[in-house]
Amino acid sequence: MAFTMHSHSGEFCPGHAKDQLEDILKHAISIGYKTIGLTEHMPRYEERDLYPEELDDPPASLAVLPPRHEAYIVEAQRLQKAYASQIHILIGFEAEFIRPSFAPLVHALAENPAIDYFIGSVHHVHSIPIDFDASMFGLARDASGPSDAPGTEEQLYEDYYDLQFQMLQELKPRVVGHFDLIRLLSEEPGRDIRQWKGVWERVVRNLKLVAKQGGWLECNSAALRKGLAEPYPSRLISEEWLKMGGKFTFSDDSHGIAQVATNYARTVTYLESLGVKEVWTYERKPHPGLEGNNRATIQEIGVPLTAFHENFKQ
Repeated sequence: MAFTMHSHSGEFCPGHAKDQLEDILKHAISIGYKTIGLTEHMPRYEERDLYPEELDDPPASLAVLPPRHEAYIVEAQRLQKAYASQIHILIGFEAEFIRPSFAPLVHALAENPAIDYFIGSVHHVHSIPIDFDASMFGLARDASGPSDAPGTEEQLYEDYYDLQFQMLQELKPRVVGHFDLIRLLSEEPGRDIRQWKGVWERVVRNLKLVAKQGGWLECNSAALRKGLAEPYPSRLISEEWLKMGGKFTFSDDSHGIAQVATNYARTVTYLESLGVKEVWTYERKPHPGLEGNNRATIQEIGVPLTAFHENFKQ
């Protein structure tokens, strides 16, 4: 029973992903997925949060985002019904926490009864994307320093985990996205961050809060296709999480058909090397649809890693 809890399409994230959502769903079914979480990015609402490819006409770029999100929810519900006999579809979104003012925006989107869960993610520090390219990562690093000097990567890591802590406090997400995304464009992604005392203290603090809230970390295979040696989160963080009794869900964070289940076999091997026996997903009741006008009931389901081997033998 292979699955993903984190996915995107070019239909609702144009410029950021590829392919129509229904085509991605058909492909996921063809390779053996039994559950898929649809989690398109939430809208952004201010010009300063637009990406470079959106800046040709900022007002138009912003204006299209909220209605596109609404259209996504409508299409996701249609697909949930159309393919109910073939795959269990969960409807969610990936939340942003560019700054604390995003909290009420996320909560408002999550009130839609069609929404089963959302992923709590941090993609920006000091309102600057930290996973877009090296130049922007450098700007975020410099902004982490005092007013009279550029910052260091150590300071940027601290600021990232402080913002993540705020996100966890405000949003209490059921799933925490790519917990250590900050390492993607760093000078040494595989560094032992325990050497940075302040960073490691923040990591442990955040993990404790996720555990207390009953959230899951996703084991996200996208880090491997982006050139990192380990999925998100890294081994050191994963080991600490497991010491706390933490649970993992499983994600490809795909941005189109070509990335569905990419590096899943390697990710299963990684989890097994940590001693993980099962990963977790949700089952919604009823499926498809809602319980009258109310949202569906969500039940936690454990899936043995051996079930993934059946789909992704290499």
